[in-house]
Amino acid sequence: MSDTCCSRSKEKVATHSGTCCVTEVGKMTDQVNDTSSCCGDDGTGDLDDDLEGCCSSSISDSEITATKGEQKVYRIQGMDCPSCAMTIEKGVNALNNIVEAKINYSTAKLQVVGTDQYAFDDVERTVRKLGFDIEMPQQSETTRTYIVEGMDCSSCAKSIENHLNRLTHVRRAEVSFSTGKMKVEHENAVEDITSEVSKLGYHASLVGGSNSGSSRKPRSEYQNILITGALIATGFIGAYVGVPEILSNILYAIAIVVIGFKPVRSAYYALKSRSLDMNVLMSAAVIGAVIIGEWFEGATVVWLFALGIALQNQSLERTRKSISNLMELAPSEAWVKIEEKLIQKSVSEILVGETIIIKPGDRVPLDGEVMKGETSINQAPITGESMPVDKIVGDTVYAGTINAHGSIEVKVTKLVEDTTISRIVHMVEEAQEQRAPTQAFIDKFASIYTPIVFASALAVIVFPPLIGMGTWSEWVYKGLALLVVACPCALVISTPVAIVSAIGNAAKNGVLIKGGTFLEKAAHIKVVAFDKTGTLTEGKPKVTGVNAFSTSEEELISIAYTLEDYSTHPIGRTIVDYAKGRGIPVKQGERFNNIVGKGVEATIENRIYYAGSRKLFNEAGVPLDAYEKDIADIENQGKTVIIVGTKNEVLGVIAVSDTIRETTANALSGLKRAGVDQVVMLTGDNEGTAKRIASEANVNRYFAQLLPEDKVNAVRQLQAEGHKVAMVGDGINDAPALALSDIGVAMGGAGTDTAMETADIVLMADNLEKLPHTMKLSRKALSIVKQNIWFSLIIKAIALIFIFPGWLTLWMAVLSDTGAAVIVILNALRLLNVKE
Repeated sequence: MSDTCCSRSKEKVATHSGTCCVTEVGKMTDQVNDTSSCCGDDGTGDLDDDLEGCCSSSISDSEITATKGEQKVYRIQGMDCPSCAMTIEKGVNALNNIVEAKINYSTAKLQVVGTDQYAFDDVERTVRKLGFDIEMPQQSETTRTYIVEGMDCSSCAKSIENHLNRLTHVRRAEVSFSTGKMKVEHENAVEDITSEVSKLGYHASLVGGSNSGSSRKPRSEYQNILITGALIATGFIGAYVGVPEILSNILYAIAIVVIGFKPVRSAYYALKSRSLDMNVLMSAAVIGAVIIGEWFEGATVVWLFALGIALQNQSLERTRKSISNLMELAPSEAWVKIEEKLIQKSVSEILVGETIIIKPGDRVPLDGEVMKGETSINQAPITGESMPVDKIVGDTVYAGTINAHGSIEVKVTKLVEDTTISRIVHMVEEAQEQRAPTQAFIDKFASIYTPIVFASALAVIVFPPLIGMGTWSEWVYKGLALLVVACPCALVISTPVAIVSAIGNAAKNGVLIKGGTFLEKAAHIKVVAFDKTGTLTEGKPKVTGVNAFSTSEEELISIAYTLEDYSTHPIGRTIVDYAKGRGIPVKQGERFNNIVGKGVEATIENRIYYAGSRKLFNEAGVPLDAYEKDIADIENQGKTVIIVGTKNEVLGVIAVSDTIRETTANALSGLKRAGVDQVVMLTGDNEGTAKRIASEANVNRYFAQLLPEDKVNAVRQLQAEGHKVAMVGDGINDAPALALSDIGVAMGGAGTDTAMETADIVLMADNLEKLPHTMKLSRKALSIVKQNIWFSLIIKAIALIFIFPGWLTLWMAVLSDTGAAVIVILNALRLLNVKE
């Protein structure tokens, strides 16, 4: 079965258990048997013809046509307006065997899809005939991921992205400020990309390279700040002790050149890429201050700017490392058993099926299955569980977890890049790269706000002096202050840092949140609906009561044990396990017989015994009137009754039922403390069972006797009542309800690939303990986001008001921007330390 099928979100969608098609990231809406029934009505599974008809409303035309032939990207030179681009596009589209041609005027790139290799022969000649230059692409185009250091707000990421996207050999560049990573599809050398990034004042390194993630210590950066700070302080003091002004200005000029070179260079390349970022605004302010003779102001501005950036970078690295540090938990080498020898190998060289030895106190290097030995494993890095979990032969162990005691042999089941912890890190990084609705709004606001304030600053500089309202130097100074205030750094950084910190905190505690959108949604959840079986309950029947009528309780269990020992029915196995757990011996039996749908019979000590339902004994003619009240009491509690006896008498009854998890009651109480108004149970069980479980679990309300489609209706009813609803389930049968709910939460993600792929939030452990923490964390994150936004806006408003009376100096303007950004970051970092 294909791993990808009809995804509007353009994300990989698991098709396990015949599940396919999503309407949001990770939300399943349809179930089909294979990809052909999802992606092709004609049963051929031809994606070319049928993709557009299945969950593809947001798939671009180019994505569809790209499957029909070969694709090449050219660089066009000589275009001076969008109409030129239109001319080229029409000319190439008119060529034979060209399926589609699209040109982007801003990046000067022409994307052409042809039916085969020969279709491109006339493209270059046609473009040249139209009067433009065209560069042929090379064939070694590859997507690589880089770590970028030095970005302190999303405008920096945008500048890098714009600059790289205009390069000839770069097809596409995407930069995530949140994670500090950059994905570039390019055909030139890695060194060329890192060099281009360095021009903008940032440091890039290839992930997996020799200096990947080498978190360079900003020693030289701080040295420059200290040296230039000393120069500025010396010049300032000198001005008051009689030193000639020119000497002080020289010291200021040296400071400006030393510490201002990097932002000015970055500003130059940002302007070339048509980006208006903070480097442009700060550089303009500094140069303007020098022009009007305010050397001290210019030096102070650039020094405070550099100091603020250094502090921001140092703080931001803490959030970016909160997830990548998880990968360091798994050892890089492991002991591999080959015949009777132990050989130490790199985990990257170990294959699936090989046997590794894990000694007491060691970390598990790869996911695998225990083949020999017993131990207990600390699974906190994966599931967030505080207590070690016992492991025996056949159990699964995960990379990064800690072997508390006992040496075990483990058969490797996943390669290093496919381990659960690797997938967690990858999925969390993807989640951090997604913009939350609030962040998207703020970024859009900032993209409008900055140009408006920039234009306003120019107007303040030019118009008042022209109409005689003051001197040029006075209004130039105010305009420069307005330029600095135009930097929306604190505002645009207010949301992503909080989102990244919250998602990182959740991941370290065994909760995988798929993105800022779902984190924000979780903060508004007022009703949580639970599937009963396997979620609120253990999902396995247990003996909950034994009532012996005409024999001892031990004798009754021994007879039931003997009768059920050869049964494969889950209830029968439950009785067997119960007897074994109490050390009750089995009797000698013969002539065992399963009576389908009713029970079992066997001959024990030359006497026929039965164990089963009321129907079995009624058909055998055994009177039950004397025991009716006892049986009815058990059934009214929603439990299953197993009657044990002979053709002549009833020896006793055994009550069996599904039991709630030990953690359920505490988890549901925690949800209510976290601000959830209602907890609701959805079950297919009868009214009696539902009522009993609801009472034990202390849920507000329940819906009983539900089919899977009825669960959807129950969720729809809760939403119709005006509630934001989260649905919690553990199986694929809950998929429709999970899809309809505002937030879908899956349990047991550590052992279930489908759960990790499909839900919006995944509880890695197979219990509900982490759900209250998730709700509390989401509400705390939303609160901090709001605090940061309001703080940033108020600081900007105060700064703008102080400009025109002349109260706001340039260095105060810088302090209001970089200082506010540092405070916003530190406030967001509090989310890393939110405890359960």
